Amino acid sequence: MALKKTKSLKRSIKKTLKKKCVRKRVTKKPLRKKVKTVKKPQEPIAAKEEVVGVVTHYFPKVRAAVVKLKDTLSIGDNIHIKGHTTDFTQQVTSIQINHLPINTAKKGQEIGLLVDSRVREKDIVYRL
Repeated sequence: MALKKTKSLKRSIKKTLKKKCVRKRVTKKPLRKKVKTVKKPQEPIAAKEEVVGVVTHYFPKVRAAVVKLKDTLSIGDNIHIKGHTTDFTQQVTSIQINHLPINTAKKGQEIGLLVDSRVREKDIVYRL
Protein backbone atom coordinates (compact mmCIF):
# COMPACT_ATOMS: atom_id res chain seq x y z
CA MET A 1 0.00 0.00 0.00
CA ALA A 2 2.68 2.40 0.99
CA LEU A 3 4.48 1.61 -2.25
CA LYS A 4 1.44 2.52 -4.38
CA LYS A 5 1.01 5.80 -2.51
CA THR A 6 4.60 6.83 -3.06
CA LYS A 7 4.39 5.97 -6.78
CA SER A 8 1.19 7.93 -7.20
CA LEU A 9 2.66 10.81 -5.19
CA LYS A 10 5.73 10.84 -7.44
CA ARG A 11 3.54 10.83 -10.55
CA SER A 12 1.45 13.72 -9.31
CA ILE A 13 4.59 15.70 -8.46
CA LYS A 14 5.99 15.08 -11.95
CA LYS A 15 2.69 16.18 -13.55
CA THR A 16 2.57 19.41 -11.53
CA LEU A 17 6.20 20.16 -12.36
CA LYS A 18 5.52 19.62 -16.05
CA LYS A 19 2.49 21.89 -15.88
CA LYS A 20 4.50 24.61 -14.17
CA CYS A 21 7.24 24.33 -16.76
CA VAL A 22 4.73 24.56 -19.56
CA ARG A 23 3.12 27.57 -17.93
CA LYS A 24 6.47 29.27 -17.58
CA ARG A 25 7.28 28.70 -21.22
CA VAL A 26 3.94 30.06 -22.35
CA THR A 27 4.05 33.13 -20.13
CA LYS A 28 7.49 34.24 -21.31
CA LYS A 29 7.24 37.28 -23.56
CA PRO A 30 9.58 37.75 -26.49
CA LEU A 31 12.33 40.29 -25.90
CA ARG A 32 11.89 43.65 -27.57
CA LYS A 33 14.74 45.49 -29.15
CA LYS A 34 15.59 48.77 -27.44
CA VAL A 35 15.15 51.74 -29.70
CA LYS A 36 17.67 54.50 -29.21
CA THR A 37 16.26 58.01 -29.18
CA VAL A 38 18.35 60.72 -30.75
CA LYS A 39 18.24 64.13 -29.08
CA LYS A 40 17.85 67.00 -31.46
CA PRO A 41 20.20 69.90 -30.83
CA GLN A 42 18.45 72.99 -29.53
CA GLU A 43 17.93 75.52 -32.25
CA PRO A 44 17.33 79.24 -31.90
CA ILE A 45 13.69 80.24 -31.43
CA ALA A 46 13.76 82.85 -34.17
CA ALA A 47 16.00 83.09 -37.19
CA LYS A 48 17.45 86.33 -35.80
CA GLU A 49 18.82 84.68 -32.68
CA GLU A 50 22.34 83.27 -32.49
CA VAL A 51 23.87 81.21 -29.70
CA VAL A 52 26.17 83.25 -27.47
CA GLY A 53 26.88 80.84 -24.64
CA VAL A 54 25.76 78.34 -22.01
CA VAL A 55 25.04 78.94 -18.31
CA THR A 56 27.43 76.94 -16.12
CA HIS A 57 26.44 78.24 -12.66
CA TYR A 58 23.97 80.58 -10.92
CA PHE A 59 24.41 82.64 -7.75
CA PRO A 60 20.91 83.32 -6.35
CA LYS A 61 21.82 85.94 -3.72
CA VAL A 62 23.45 88.30 -6.21
CA ARG A 63 21.29 87.08 -9.14
CA ALA A 64 24.32 86.47 -11.33
CA ALA A 65 24.98 83.70 -13.83
CA VAL A 66 28.31 82.31 -14.97
CA VAL A 67 28.24 81.95 -18.75
CA LYS A 68 30.75 80.10 -20.96
CA LEU A 69 30.82 82.15 -24.17
CA LYS A 70 30.76 80.75 -27.69
CA ASP A 71 30.66 84.21 -29.26
CA THR A 72 31.38 87.80 -28.22
CA LEU A 73 28.98 89.65 -25.92
CA SER A 74 28.94 93.30 -24.90
CA ILE A 75 26.98 95.61 -22.62
CA GLY A 76 23.77 96.82 -24.24
CA ASP A 77 23.11 93.61 -26.21
CA ASN A 78 19.67 92.08 -25.94
CA ILE A 79 19.79 88.41 -24.94
CA HIS A 80 17.29 85.58 -24.67
CA ILE A 81 17.92 82.88 -22.07
CA LYS A 82 16.13 79.61 -22.80
CA GLY A 83 16.14 76.36 -20.86
CA HIS A 84 13.92 73.59 -19.58
CA THR A 85 12.05 75.89 -17.18
CA THR A 86 13.62 79.23 -18.11
CA ASP A 87 12.51 81.54 -20.91
CA PHE A 88 13.04 85.31 -20.75
CA THR A 89 14.72 88.20 -22.54
CA GLN A 90 16.72 91.08 -21.11
CA GLN A 91 19.33 93.67 -21.92
CA VAL A 92 22.89 93.08 -20.72
CA THR A 93 23.69 95.65 -18.01
CA SER A 94 26.74 94.18 -16.27
CA ILE A 95 29.53 91.82 -17.33
CA GLN A 96 32.38 90.83 -15.03
CA ILE A 97 35.48 88.66 -15.23
CA ASN A 98 37.15 87.89 -11.88
CA HIS A 99 35.02 90.61 -10.18
CA LEU A 100 36.27 93.28 -12.59
CA PRO A 101 33.67 94.97 -14.81
CA ILE A 102 34.29 94.87 -18.57
CA ASN A 103 32.45 96.23 -21.62
CA THR A 104 32.91 93.31 -24.03
CA ALA A 105 33.72 89.65 -23.55
CA LYS A 106 35.31 87.40 -26.14
CA LYS A 107 34.66 83.85 -27.26
CA GLY A 108 35.90 81.18 -24.83
CA GLN A 109 35.76 83.34 -21.70
CA GLU A 110 33.66 82.57 -18.62
CA ILE A 111 31.88 85.69 -17.49
CA GLY A 112 29.63 86.77 -14.66
CA LEU A 113 26.37 88.15 -16.02
CA LEU A 114 23.71 89.97 -13.99
CA VAL A 115 20.31 88.40 -14.80
CA ASP A 116 16.72 89.48 -14.11
CA SER A 117 15.39 86.01 -13.33
CA ARG A 118 16.60 82.65 -12.05
CA VAL A 119 18.58 80.58 -14.54
CA ARG A 120 19.83 77.02 -14.36
CA GLU A 121 22.88 75.14 -15.55
CA LYS A 122 22.85 74.23 -19.24
CA ASP A 123 20.41 77.04 -20.14
CA ILE A 124 21.36 78.50 -23.51
CA VAL A 125 21.99 82.22 -24.03
CA TYR A 126 20.98 83.70 -27.40
CA ARG A 127 21.65 87.17 -28.82
CA LEU A 128 18.61 88.85 -30.41
